[in-house]
Amino acid sequence: MEVLITEFGAKPNGELMTDKIQKAIDTVAAKGGGRVSVPAGEFYTASLRLKSHIELHLLPGSVLKFSDNQEDYPVVISRWEGVKREVYASCLYAENVQNIAVTGFGLLDGNGQKWWQIFRNEREKLNYPRPKLISFDSCENVTIKDISMINSPSWTVNPILCHGVTVENVKIKNPADSPNTDGIDPESCKNVRISNCQIDVGDDCIAIKAGTEDTKERVSCENITITNCHMIHGHGGVVLGSEMSGDIRNVTISNCTFQDTDRGIRLKSRRGRGGTIEDIRVSNIVMDNVSCPFILNLYYFCGPRGKDQYVWDKAAYPITEETPMFRRIHFADITARNVHASAGFIYGLTEQPVSDITFHDIAISMAKDAIPGKPAMMTGIEDMQKSGFYIGCATNVRFDRITLDGVEGEIFHIENSQGIQIHDSYANQEKIE
Repeated sequence: MEVLITEFGAKPNGELMTDKIQKAIDTVAAKGGGRVSVPAGEFYTASLRLKSHIELHLLPGSVLKFSDNQEDYPVVISRWEGVKREVYASCLYAENVQNIAVTGFGLLDGNGQKWWQIFRNEREKLNYPRPKLISFDSCENVTIKDISMINSPSWTVNPILCHGVTVENVKIKNPADSPNTDGIDPESCKNVRISNCQIDVGDDCIAIKAGTEDTKERVSCENITITNCHMIHGHGGVVLGSEMSGDIRNVTISNCTFQDTDRGIRLKSRRGRGGTIEDIRVSNIVMDNVSCPFILNLYYFCGPRGKDQYVWDKAAYPITEETPMFRRIHFADITARNVHASAGFIYGLTEQPVSDITFHDIAISMAKDAIPGKPAMMTGIEDMQKSGFYIGCATNVRFDRITLDGVEGEIFHIENSQGIQIHDSYANQEKIE
């Protein structure tokens, strides 16, 4: 079955069409499912809720522009930054359904400017956390394909507790200074494929998450493939954590380019979170104009309780279920040009070092006019500029065929670490002995 939303009275006249578009979705769902198409024109709407067996298809020239008024959004119980709570329903929302899709060459406009202004300057007027552009909670067999998305109020695409997610050939554009407008954030999901996407945002381009210590249900995020994507701006190209309490594992990142992404591949967590990030492989990546291409940081200080002594203290603490772990992380065939702060920053916990990390065939060159900066969000580190690899509290880290150009000072700063091996590697045209 296929219908146009205009058959249910929706008009591109600037008036709110939420009820009419939702009626089209509900009608098709009641008849077993099918395609609900949006024709050319700009249709103004608030939150829409997809049902099982529904494809929302945006035809070329179509725009769904979402309301920026809080009163137009229902309140639902879903995760916000890893914790279940009352939130505004996302612009496109679904819960406990299966076989849903958002497709086509149309545009989703989150109309986020007012949301960002309230968040920055009048946060007390925000009754609940901002809506995401797309968030599907506890769904199975989800496809998001070919569409363009702009101006998300907060995170752009956030599947939560979903199985079987495909995000393919989408374009995401949020202003570089827009707050918390991550691109694609799979959270406690299994079997996720992200491919052929262009992501240009104001926060992390892709962030893989698995809840925080305050999440009652600890559910892993695993079996994730990210390939053939172009990341622009943002705080990180691909980020794992800091919400990782349910574990993140079995992730491959390949054939991607990062341009002006501040940081490249970034793993972050801290004491209190617990969980493990393991079995991650990153290959065939080209980065340009990044502060630091590789970050593994277990002293991340952002978020609730992030400034507590328990988080920043370098003394050894007892290992408990609150102790996070990074292990079996592998990087290969990567080029990073115009690097500003550091070639890499790896810092584990005193009581739980990061372990079993490999770097193979990596070429890094520093920016001529490098801007000093801190490679990681961690208490107690100074600004760096054209620095080499900074390694603390790590075991079994191997570097093979590494080339560093333009590095100043120490090539490898190593502290409180064991089993650091460097083979067939060069810095400033001289072999590292």
